[in-house]
Amino acid sequence: MRFLLSNIRYWLEEFKFDGFRFDGVSSMLYHSHGIGHHFAGSYDEYFGLAADTDSFNYLQLASHICQTFFPESIRIAEEVSGMPTLCRPLEEGGAGFDYRLAMAIPDIWIKLLKEKKDEDWHMGNITWTLMNRRWSEKNIVYTESHDQAIVGDKTIAHWLFSEQIYSHMSVVSERTAIIERGLALHKMIRLLTCALGGEGWLNFEGNEFGHPEWLDFPRTGNNESYKYARRLFYLSDDDSLRYKYLNAWDKAMNNLEEEYKWLSATNT
Repeated sequence: MRFLLSNIRYWLEEFKFDGFRFDGVSSMLYHSHGIGHHFAGSYDEYFGLAADTDSFNYLQLASHICQTFFPESIRIAEEVSGMPTLCRPLEEGGAGFDYRLAMAIPDIWIKLLKEKKDEDWHMGNITWTLMNRRWSEKNIVYTESHDQAIVGDKTIAHWLFSEQIYSHMSVVSERTAIIERGLALHKMIRLLTCALGGEGWLNFEGNEFGHPEWLDFPRTGNNESYKYARRLFYLSDDDSLRYKYLNAWDKAMNNLEEEYKWLSATNT
């Protein structure tokens, strides 16, 4: 315990980290590690004998270290069970996290794009997923996870544009139905998610303009290649490419939030 807590202070103090994202918090909070358990929201799921109180106490102590020595630091929990008070202050008996990652939201978008026709999208279900979070516990919202940007998976842009992301993103090429649909849905998915999904907005760099390639770091499987270990930001600056439209939309969306501040609204 002391080793783990000293590590938290070490990284904040020596390397000037501005906070931590705690990975796999759900697996810490329960003796079952949450395996095979589909949480329905009943309080006895969280406060019965299945809960690992030692782990919860560790998270409280971790928050205490951060708040005491580095009050400006931020703590984000990757947690899917909906454990109550995880993002409430220590003085209230909470774990002291600032935010929870809204992990269900990227899943619903990919599920819709992979399995449903556009006309079968149920707006009530989408809205419910976007707004289904605990009162007064802040969420970080995002449309696609880092896993989707890594080799082997697909980003939202890849699902929308398919192979035309490589052949029809020039402004002089045919504006096909796939391109029209892709541009429209990419924009609306991001706006709807940002507006309704939480109190903080997360974007994995390059996804804001529909980056056409995945990330793949040097490894044995790709002969230690650096080819895909970068983001091609020049694509969004090129006036001859349609990526500029997605980038402009993202900029306008963020400017709109700066003006109306819906992410920090107190009645969400």
